[in-house]
Amino acid sequence: MTCCEVCGNDYELAFTVETKDGARHVFDCFSCAIHRMAPICEHCRVQIVGQGVEADGQFFCGAHCAREEGKVGIVDKVGSLA
Repeated sequence: MTCCEVCGNDYELAFTVETKDGARHVFDCFSCAIHRMAPICEHCRVQIVGQGVEADGQFFCGAHCAREEGKVGIVDKVGSLA
């Protein structure tokens, strides 16, 4: 079995995530993977699990937080509900 690097659970169905720089991470569930790998908003410090936005190499949970940090021209991409 393989041990989760976040919680330490030794689990036969653990999975490995390999990043673009070649780092390998082992997790027993998606919540542990999110805890370790999700970027953190530069403004409100929430973990970004959805789309988020990037401005000047910084990650934000949405356009509002980016604007609060002085980023200009950042808008959320919201489609029509119809």
